[in-house]
Amino acid sequence: MTTPERLAGCILAGAIGDAWGSGSENLPNGPDRTTFYLQPPPRREPVWQLTDDTQLTVVTLAALCQGPLLAPATLATHLVAAFAQGRLTGLGASTLKALRELQAGGHWSQVGREGEYAAGNGAAMRIAPFAFWPQYTRAELHDFCRITHRQVDAYVGALAVVLAIRAVLSGQWTGAEPLLDLLMPQLPDTRLRDRLLEIQALPAHTSIADVARLGTSGYVVDSVPFALFCAAQVPHLGLTETLAAIIAAGGDTDTNASLAGQIAGTLLGPHNLPPELLRKLARVEGYASLIQVLQVAQQNVV
Repeated sequence: MTTPERLAGCILAGAIGDAWGSGSENLPNGPDRTTFYLQPPPRREPVWQLTDDTQLTVVTLAALCQGPLLAPATLATHLVAAFAQGRLTGLGASTLKALRELQAGGHWSQVGREGEYAAGNGAAMRIAPFAFWPQYTRAELHDFCRITHRQVDAYVGALAVVLAIRAVLSGQWTGAEPLLDLLMPQLPDTRLRDRLLEIQALPAHTSIADVARLGTSGYVVDSVPFALFCAAQVPHLGLTETLAAIIAAGGDTDTNASLAGQIAGTLLGPHNLPPELLRKLARVEGYASLIQVLQVAQQNVV
């Protein structure tokens, strides 16, 4: 499978996870058993829509196609332009803070949030395109994360996503090998790595629902390890069943499903994505512009 095909699988499966997860986020699983209903409450059907997970990824992908080597300041300019044009929705607090301060003239290296409240998954959710341009080093990836998140776990979460995708591109991970075993030696000692160790120590045949009990929130120490574990289940569960299990687990369902989708989609490629999910994605607002950026990127990717 070619690199442009794997890029398409990454972006499309990530968008599927995002749209499906966002449509199902915060929907009740059923009637509240503590409430007496005079008649059955109306059932809310999930509505697929793309959120900041896909929007930020697409902006990043478009920026990577603009020149030979993307600088953090240039990516920051692209992000601010998309924000000013109203093309970013549902932004997390750290990303929103950074973009507002960039608009006001702040420097890209100083506007990102610091401290415990900066340990969100906003950097990890948009980092995947960098995996397809191998010239970008860890130090450079750190700077691209720093635009919005100046916190070590936020960076390591993004790094783990890039390393997982690059493991597919290099042939290290074909779906048969334990993905976490490949990643662990490459990650610095952080809380995120500790969570991955915790998942590794679980019994064989541990389910997605079991791992979800460790946390499925927007905290990067919850979301990225959970997404990595789930992506590794796709070879035997399939993408549809895996995404359904992620969404059923609750929490930050759009980001968790998007991250897992990006990694698994790189492995599967576009031709192995479920046709019914691709058809649903094609009906979502923003799909046409996503495809337009993706086609340009496929011509530029190494």
